[in-house]
Amino acid sequence: MRTSNIFGYSFSALKLRKFRSALTILGVAIGIIAIVALLSVTQGLQATITDQLNQGLSANSLIVIPGDSGGQGDAGFSMGLGDTGSGFNLYLNYTSEITSLSPNITGALAVIQKTGYVESDNLNRRVTIYGVDYDAYSQVYGTFSAEYGSIPVNPQNDTIIIGHRVSDPGQNGTQFILPGDQIKLVWLNASARPLVNETYTAQVSGVLGAVGVFGISGPIDTGVYIPITTAESFFGTDTCDMIVVTLVNSDKETIAEASKLIRDHFEGQVTVISPDVIQAVLTQVVNTIQLFLVGIAAISLLVAGISIMNIMIVSLIERTREIGVLKALGMKSRTVLMIFLSESMIIGLMGAIIGVIGGWILAHAITWVLGSGMLSNGNGSGFAITPLLTPDIIIVAFLFGIGISVVFALYPAWRASKLKPVEALRHE
Repeated sequence: MRTSNIFGYSFSALKLRKFRSALTILGVAIGIIAIVALLSVTQGLQATITDQLNQGLSANSLIVIPGDSGGQGDAGFSMGLGDTGSGFNLYLNYTSEITSLSPNITGALAVIQKTGYVESDNLNRRVTIYGVDYDAYSQVYGTFSAEYGSIPVNPQNDTIIIGHRVSDPGQNGTQFILPGDQIKLVWLNASARPLVNETYTAQVSGVLGAVGVFGISGPIDTGVYIPITTAESFFGTDTCDMIVVTLVNSDKETIAEASKLIRDHFEGQVTVISPDVIQAVLTQVVNTIQLFLVGIAAISLLVAGISIMNIMIVSLIERTREIGVLKALGMKSRTVLMIFLSESMIIGLMGAIIGVIGGWILAHAITWVLGSGMLSNGNGSGFAITPLLTPDIIIVAFLFGIGISVVFALYPAWRASKLKPVEALRHE
């Protein structure tokens, strides 16, 4: 019997039991839907993280923050940046010390970071205030560029740059703050007794374009930027929360050498972070989450596989006389085996097709729900995820669907192939 005839016969057998076959296919499809949706969302999340890190981190830069990484070298890092809890402080004048360590280090930029509020006639919202050297910061990060207004090279003390979502919190084109407006910055001085709200009135010089990246070291949409000298007096400090170090290139050897020189210079009391380390750690986290979620989704496929085995055994019992007739007419045991396996393959194939389509739809639904609030922190600084349906995901879906179906159909198919014609024909 030719392969095409075997599949044709198997498809006809499934059509005779439409409702039962549909339920079995649905069981496979549900498992595939879950796997495709979760893989698409996590792939999209990983792509978003990679894209935003590439925007928010310069490849040939290092971030130095106070505190030892616990013997992990530059492999450990704090996502808080500036709140390490160590007794070591980074001073603003350390930038010149770092620059002189190696010819591979081309510059060092101090960043002061505090949480505060912006107050204006139209808006009152929480922001992150950064004290930076505008010119040096824009050279390190290309995203530090004005969409409206300008970024002055030699800013006045009352000059301020605001992030895109500080001006347009709803991202709907309604701008509450524009270049030329006067706004007030407020931050709580916790070191004063009693506690006091320090205020600073400034004029907006520029509004940054939308960046949408994580707040690690580069510009963010909810950031407010003031000159570094102004930040010293406003915050009453000569220390900084991080130092961004620029290198001649992004070679691993250059990064490793500069990182070691900096750690040794400060006797291991600082952590040096490189962009590739941040990306590697976040990728590892996403991959772990992805593996865990897919493992959970695979359980539903196992349930579907057991259902297939059950359906095939019931079908075997119902079709015992039919098998006896076929064998009496000369059909070989191998052909009977292939008929039952073909039925399971058709079930798995159809389940995989439905699962891929349904999973893609579900992935978009999940990201829509997440984008509506779960990935937003209330300040409008969340990020959007676009699901990615890669060829690898489609291949995995079909392998899972067909593989599970065939594996769980092996025993019923083997039993059917071993039926003796005489005993099968006598079956009631």
